[in-house]
Amino acid sequence: MSFHLFGIRHHGPGCARSLRTALQELAPDLVLVEGPADAQEIIPLLNHPHMLPPVALLIYRPDQPRQARYYPLSAFSPEWQALRYALQEGIAARFIDLPLALRFGSQAQEAEREEETSLSPCVPNEEEQEPTVEIANDPLSLLSFAAGYPDHELWWEQQIEQRQNAQGLFDGIREAMRALRDSRPPRNEEDAWREAHMRQMLRRARSEGFQRIAVICGAWHLPALEKLDAFSEADDRGLLQSLKRVNVAATWIPWSNDRLTYASGYGAGITAPGWYELLWSAPAQAGLRWVIRAAELLRQEGFDVSTANVIETVRLAEALAALRDASAPGLVELQEAIQSVLCRGETVPMRLIEQRLVIGSRMGKVPPETPAVPLQRDLEQQQRRLRLKPSPEVKELELDLRNETDRARSRLLHRLRLLGIPWGEPQAIAASKRGTFHERWKLQWQHEFALLIIEANVWGNTLESAATGFALDAAEHYEQPAQLTELLDQVLQAELPAALERLLERVHASAALASDVRHLMDAMPALARVARYGDVRGSDTQQVRTVVEAFFARTLISLPSACLSLDEEAARTLLTSIQHMDSSILTLADEDLHKEWCALLERLSEEERPHPLLRGYFCRLLLDRQKMETATLSKLARRQLSPAVPIEEAALWLEGLLSGRGQRLLALDELWYVLDQWLQHLITEQFMLLLPLLRRAFQGFTDAERQAMGEKVRYLYRPRPEEGSCDTVGLDEKRARLVLPILSRLLEVPLHAD
Repeated sequence: MSFHLFGIRHHGPGCARSLRTALQELAPDLVLVEGPADAQEIIPLLNHPHMLPPVALLIYRPDQPRQARYYPLSAFSPEWQALRYALQEGIAARFIDLPLALRFGSQAQEAEREEETSLSPCVPNEEEQEPTVEIANDPLSLLSFAAGYPDHELWWEQQIEQRQNAQGLFDGIREAMRALRDSRPPRNEEDAWREAHMRQMLRRARSEGFQRIAVICGAWHLPALEKLDAFSEADDRGLLQSLKRVNVAATWIPWSNDRLTYASGYGAGITAPGWYELLWSAPAQAGLRWVIRAAELLRQEGFDVSTANVIETVRLAEALAALRDASAPGLVELQEAIQSVLCRGETVPMRLIEQRLVIGSRMGKVPPETPAVPLQRDLEQQQRRLRLKPSPEVKELELDLRNETDRARSRLLHRLRLLGIPWGEPQAIAASKRGTFHERWKLQWQHEFALLIIEANVWGNTLESAATGFALDAAEHYEQPAQLTELLDQVLQAELPAALERLLERVHASAALASDVRHLMDAMPALARVARYGDVRGSDTQQVRTVVEAFFARTLISLPSACLSLDEEAARTLLTSIQHMDSSILTLADEDLHKEWCALLERLSEEERPHPLLRGYFCRLLLDRQKMETATLSKLARRQLSPAVPIEEAALWLEGLLSGRGQRLLALDELWYVLDQWLQHLITEQFMLLLPLLRRAFQGFTDAERQAMGEKVRYLYRPRPEEGSCDTVGLDEKRARLVLPILSRLLEVPLHAD
């Protein structure tokens, strides 16, 4: 009986190829792989014809799905190749790492201990703060520095990934790890548990009579496993007995190349999964094929790339490799050559190549037999029926709700969003397709959704029942009318009739208890959308219409008193709610409601008790609705901008009036004359105090509108035909000439004598 230990890096084509060759030469009767022992039962699925990497092993707590771990595997992962080799050859294969059931349990125990000792802070032991931690976290860096490479990724690629044979590789890794670990202890307590469990699994395999046992583990753990007899079995057993076990479940989920990178947050990530895929599938021609792929991609994006450019790029990459004493061009040489020749030195197309080729977004597949919760099965069935394939790439989806298939797709996406799974994000509708029958979505599948689906299964076993259960629970916990009406809008878009009646009851109850009119007005936009567009989905909106009328009636009664005795902050908050109500009235397109709303605004705009910011905004709304005559506005402007009114109050009224677009105001000459006269009568100290308020009042206008306002000022002072020459407007040429030298220097224009 003998153990054959192979220290590996978790993802790498050279390491995976060397391991596959070594296993074929060894012909073991048992393969032990560093992986959580909880997943032992689903190892056979790796040999299923419908299993396509990259995939990830997902282990989670059914009672707390957010406590989970992913273990990604690609075709060039040594663990994948070892397990596939064992399954194809009919050899027993096992995971030997510490079960997640114990690791999760230990975390729960640690949380309990921290809670008990939270009042007794611990002082770190200085003896533990040694360089061992850094060495253990990144042992490859030390090896690469010793070899003269400042970048350990480059060293690993040239020495390992581009390697064409396995001779001496694993012996060299074993010797290097012995030197690095020496007699150092594990990195932390969890590593000690893991190595103890792996040694226990090796002892178990030996006791079962296996003769040639292949052990595949992370290189750092080699010294702790090869000296099996140097560790006491009783000590290892005692170390593990204190751990608490919890229930876990294991499954396989699809993964993608972009989630194998460091940038995705994956601790064992790599920099170039797309390049590693090519190194695995075509090691002898990887460089040539890489350049060809880059040329194809650039051509698809409209770049001019010829066959001669491809040949020149390959030759340049080979020359760079020769200068750097490399046996073949690596990714660095290829990328430099591609940027120099194909991209003509530009960086923008290189970012495209890095995203599409170096990283990639290819997504794997798992077989139908893979364990899954009922909700996931229901979702997969609907995805197949509606031809909505999950993909990590961003895709646009246009839906016409008059089409039953598109309506079902919309229903699916809205139900997922209600459950907190934003596979689709609603987008603005193009001007040519605006209407109640069109929806536009941006789809992008995230791997975290698999865990969210497991978590959402608590609400129901189908998408409809889960969304309904979530909506009913949320309805009981929401208190504000705005929250409930927004939920009502989501429920109607998701077409959940079982939740509608209870939700309407909650809306009525919350409205009856609402003491602040702002809550009613904030709730109106969602109600207005439902009342106006709910019939597109065949929903009965009569009950919603009743709620809308009740909310509107209470607003008419309560708003006048709500506008009184406000400071500026409270006025701005109320202004936002008034904007919500006004937009809702426009959405409803109800003539009677619009007439009553405008009558209220007209009354409040002429009163003196409401806050000046609100009075100005009421005038603006009436002006936009063409419910206020120019003469009436001019009269109000003279009153609000008179010397008797404090300048701060006048500025707030003006800010309310100027909110929104400026085009409507440009045609009101009388208003501009009143504003100009008000400004002219301000003394310097008043104007300087007022300037920040004026800037805020005009900040909402576009550049074009501001330019038009400048032209408006010049127009106001243009002499009228009946006024004769410009002398009649009071122009003093002598004083004007005094300004010319200063303007000449500012504008850098020569000053002419005439």
